Amino acid sequence: MQETYLEGILLAYAAFAIGLFSPGPNIMAIIGTSMAHSRPSGKSLALGIATGSFLWGTITLIGLTSLLTFYASLMAVIKTAGACYLFWLAFKAFKSAGKSQAKELNSIILKGDHWAYYRRGLLIQMTNPKAALTWIAVISIALDQTAPWWVGLSVVVGTTILSAIGHLIYAYAFSTQTMVSTYRKARRWIEGLLGSFFTFAGYKLLSSDI
Repeated sequence: MQETYLEGILLAYAAFAIGLFSPGPNIMAIIGTSMAHSRPSGKSLALGIATGSFLWGTITLIGLTSLLTFYASLMAVIKTAGACYLFWLAFKAFKSAGKSQAKELNSIILKGDHWAYYRRGLLIQMTNPKAALTWIAVISIALDQTAPWWVGLSVVVGTTILSAIGHLIYAYAFSTQTMVSTYRKARRWIEGLLGSFFTFAGYKLLSSDI
């Protein structure tokens, strides 16, 4: 019996891990923050996103699916909030791209400001309705009506760890000297591309059926 549940848990892990390779607002935010600010800032953002994954998983596990009667209105609120936040990120990126000179990286790194990046990562994840849909799918892979409590707990804890590891890898990879040097040389183009991406993502979110 445990082997049956283990198979479902591993499939849930695999489905979640594959999703980490799909570039979305969370990944793009980590990449931009890590290159433009610092590795610690990117790590803080990544941990905020991982915390959001844990919260979405917990909410789903304790009964988000039982709220299907309110699904449309709930998703509409989350979708609107998420789109507004993406547009705000786009505005900041375009504003940065419009500046003729970039500030020195050392002056951008604010002491004690890592909590702000953590909160930003958490907000990005919690205002993403696709995260809720992803979690409903992930949980449904491993759970059925007869599954014991530890199955759902294993999925939530395991995927939270995967989320932290995966997003931290992005933060480390895009905060190397090579990446930082690339950012310095192409800052305005990179910020412009990020702004375009966040604008497109916000538009798609508002116009989607979810």
